[in-house]
Amino acid sequence: MNLHRNLLNEPPETRLADNPEAREALAGADDPTPVAGRFPEYSAAWARLAELALADGQPVAAYAYARTGYHRGLDQLRRSGWKGHGPVPWEHEPNQGFLRALHALGKASEQIGDAEEAERCASFLRDSSAEADKVLNG
Repeated sequence: MNLHRNLLNEPPETRLADNPEAREALAGADDPTPVAGRFPEYSAAWARLAELALADGQPVAAYAYARTGYHRGLDQLRRSGWKGHGPVPWEHEPNQGFLRALHALGKASEQIGDAEEAERCASFLRDSSAEADKVLNG
């Protein structure tokens, strides 16, 4: 008997695979640009670029970086069995790059005046991970 079966018929959590080489490269980099170039599938590098651009008052660049990280993350989520909805837990470190890119996309969208996209991203973040929403939005 499976004691961990989901009785509420909710979708299972999606946990992305770790990329230790990319993670270590980003952790040791002052500038995430070469990491994004070397590991273009690594959402955390794009998220960091977006966060830096937002902090530097460059919302259009942040939007482009965040959109790239977001789409790379969606591709990985789908390959991991995600069906377009369901939990993407913040607590699983490999998920954080996607969730940070999603958050940055919402912030950049808000700053360039795309309120609809900003709200869609905020809602998607809350639906994917309440913990990510709490951590990233304080």
